[in-house]
Amino acid sequence: MMRRFIIVFLFIAILGIYGCGYNTMQQNEEKVKEAWANVEAAYQRRNDLIPNLVETVKAYAKHERETLQAVTEARARVGSIQVSKDMIGDPKAVAQFQAAQSAMTSALSRLMVVVERYPDLKASQNFRDLQNQLEGTENRINVARTRYNKAVQEFNTSIRIFPNNITNKLFLHLTPKEPFKAEPGAEKAPQVKF
Repeated sequence: MMRRFIIVFLFIAILGIYGCGYNTMQQNEEKVKEAWANVEAAYQRRNDLIPNLVETVKAYAKHERETLQAVTEARARVGSIQVSKDMIGDPKAVAQFQAAQSAMTSALSRLMVVVERYPDLKASQNFRDLQNQLEGTENRINVARTRYNKAVQEFNTSIRIFPNNITNKLFLHLTPKEPFKAEPGAEKAPQVKF
């Protein structure tokens, strides 16, 4: 009788451990880390392309140094701010990273205005290739951000739902991760004037 009781107790304990969400929360945290690594890879691709883009534009627009300098400085700031997978739960670190990336996006936008002023530059095959690469990279960044936010949502939900929240409080002590947020002013549609 006692042996049956122990077997039943162990069976229930195993089912309880399986249903407590411990493994699910671990898997979801790893998905967040993987998604963050993909975001970093997309940004790194952009950073690798920028020196080539700047050099191509410099050849055509030597007197537009201010814009080119802004791009170069923004790239340097982006390179100096790194958010590791362990820091993605820190809202300040993620906000700093996003601010540096926003400055880069702004500088690249100004660079594209310079391009509009120089029709010969737009005709350069090298520049067109780089511009296409940069556009593709920006799309990859957006996809990576979206996937990261989805992974964060799944993770944050998994540590808050019952019975996972109890397991998390007792054993794991995982904290919610920070999603990417829209830049300030992004809710307003840009105005195009000719």
